[in-house]
This record gives sequence, C-alpha cells and structure tokens, in this order.
Amino acid sequence: MNYVTTKDGAQIYYKDWGTGEPVVFSHGWPLSADAWDVQMLFLLQKGYRVIAHDRRGHGRSSQTALGNEMDTYADDLAAVIDALDLKGATLVGHSTGGGEISHYVGRHGTKRVSKMVLISAVPPLMLKTEANPGGVPKEVFDGIRTNTANDRSQFFKDLALPFYGYNRPNAKVKQGVIDDFWRQGMAGGVLGLYECIKQFSEVDYTPDLKKIDVPTLILQGDDDQIVPLDNSGRKAVEIVKNATLKVYPGASHGMCTTEADKVNADLLAFLQS
Repeated sequence: MNYVTTKDGAQIYYKDWGTGEPVVFSHGWPLSADAWDVQMLFLLQKGYRVIAHDRRGHGRSSQTALGNEMDTYADDLAAVIDALDLKGATLVGHSTGGGEISHYVGRHGTKRVSKMVLISAVPPLMLKTEANPGGVPKEVFDGIRTNTANDRSQFFKDLALPFYGYNRPNAKVKQGVIDDFWRQGMAGGVLGLYECIKQFSEVDYTPDLKKIDVPTLILQGDDDQIVPLDNSGRKAVEIVKNATLKVYPGASHGMCTTEADKVNADLLAFLQS
C-alpha cells in the first residue's frame, strides 16, 4: 500500500490512480478515502489522475495520540501533495474534507492548486455562536462525542440514516450503503475520530475561505440534515472569490453516494471548464 510519512512519523495512506490532470479528494467524518470510490473510478475512466488519502486517525492511516487537529490534517494533505509533486491539482472536499482543503489553502496557498470543489462542506463554521446564530448548538456535537466514545458501532449505524436521507418518507434505503458507512467508520481509531469532532464543529474556516483565489464550485443538497445549507454553502459562496453554488433539491449530506451520477457529471463539467 502507498504511504507518506509525515514530520511526526505518522503514516498517511493514499490511493493514486491514473495519469493526467490530478484531482485530490478529501473525505468526511468518520469515513476514509473509500468514500470517493465512485467519483474516483468515474474520473479515472475520463482520463484524470485521482488521489485520495485517509486522514490520520481514519481508515488505514496512523492512529496518533497527537495531531488530531486541522493544522496537522492540512499539513498531512500537503505532505501527500508534495510527495507526489502534484501541480495544477483540483482539490475536492466533502464535509470535514471541505474544511481540510480550505485550511490547506490557508496554510499552504494555491501554488499547486488550479480549482477547488466543496461538497456538503462544513465551512465557514458549523457551531452556533453569537456571531453565527444559525449554527448548530454545541449540545448536538457533545452528543456526537458521547456516542462516539461509548457506542460508536451502533452510533455509526444510526447516523447513516440521516447522513444519506434514509430517514425520509419513501426513501429507498440501501443496506449496503449503511454497512459501508459503518465499515469505514469502524476502521478508524476512536481517539482520532473523537478529537476530529471539534475540528469539524468548532473551527472557523472564514479566514481560509478568504484566501481561496482559484475557481471554486460548491455543491450541496437542500435537505442536508448534517451540515445545514443555509449555514454552510450559502455562506461560503459569499466569502470565496469566484465561487459558484449549485443546490441539489432534496439531496442529503451523503449526496456523493445518493446523487453520484449528478455529482460526477458536475465534477467533470467543472474540470473541463
């Protein structure tokens, strides 16, 4: 398997398929690079080079006691991009991964980046504060912490339902999707997953969004029960220069899976633009 070793000795697993223009994917919580398999296979077959890594504490990467925070996540991503000497890459981030690629730009700039895609992404800030009254109350994230610490196996099975909109009337529930969500979540380490909750909920990515200076596509569903559209995509498009927001009617947080054909088509069109 492919690994990059970081400055603190962590091993970051990555997939690297194909040749041509590089597209780098950053996954959501509590998943792994496998969450991007449908998009990666599609774009590989269209002639692109596709790369996706497992965030530390997730998937096949090291389960470290330290570094489970966004500065290090962004530096880990930089380590992969630098090791592969990628140039003109399109960065694609889903949910927490949207925060990761934004913070990557905030810390490392866009010298290796040509475009960005934020999908159901957490920026600018998920947490409800005086300055962000439309955010999610801290009690919700405390509940996620408690469930992750005490019974994450059952919690991941339960969380998959709102994640993919399977709790909606007349939803076509796919047990295989739920099983794969659970599989990816359980592959991670409980410490890294627990500490990552703060990173997707309490970090304010507004300064990072302001530093994005490449064309940016924002995709999100208006039935996202995990990251509310009005507090994320609709705000991010007002902050990022040269950004476009496309809203998917009725789509869930897990739209890369439930709306894969539409997402793939929009990614390809953006890459070719």
